Amino acid sequence: MKIKSAVFTLSAPDLESCPKSALPEFALIGRSNVGKSSLINALSERRSLAKVSDLPGKTKLLNFFLMNGAWHLVDLPGYGYAAGGQREQRAFQETVSDYLAQRRNLFCTFVLIDSRLTPQQIDLEFVNWLAAVPAYFVLVFTKTDKQSAQKTQANIALFKARLAEYWKETPQIFTCSSETRAGCTELLDFIEKILTENNNAV
Repeated sequence: MKIKSAVFTLSAPDLESCPKSALPEFALIGRSNVGKSSLINALSERRSLAKVSDLPGKTKLLNFFLMNGAWHLVDLPGYGYAAGGQREQRAFQETVSDYLAQRRNLFCTFVLIDSRLTPQQIDLEFVNWLAAVPAYFVLVFTKTDKQSAQKTQANIALFKARLAEYWKETPQIFTCSSETRAGCTELLDFIEKILTENNNAV
């Protein structure tokens, strides 16, 4: 798939404020600073479509981007950072939980994980929660350009081993780099496959 048009639609503070359209949606979520905004820019090949910040917890709303006029890419607030205190963090979590559990036109959630890190408990807990919703999701290990392929695969193997303690089968896994766009084609082809399977125009 080639992204021919990418437009910011709106920022929603809660589920009720999300777009009323029934267009397919693909959400990105992960720890703060895992590279969600950078990946959106890499997928769309637009440097400033999504605002990138070095400050963790910058994304506080559900941000919708209309791709090819046919589907939305949704940037969700990162988990694991309480910039505004526990009350604000709980509000973020409630908003994200409602969206992931109740949004009917959410086709797939991409859970972004920093490939440079060994398995983090917060990532494991979130993935286990998401599996219980239940929601269709895949894992995307980011920032692969920051280290060797061997190190990336070693950390992925460790993550899969931790999931195997509870799961019979792990979710589908992708790797990517927003800097080099490695893996972006595979992610877009995956989205195209899902859209095609659901008889949606791309």
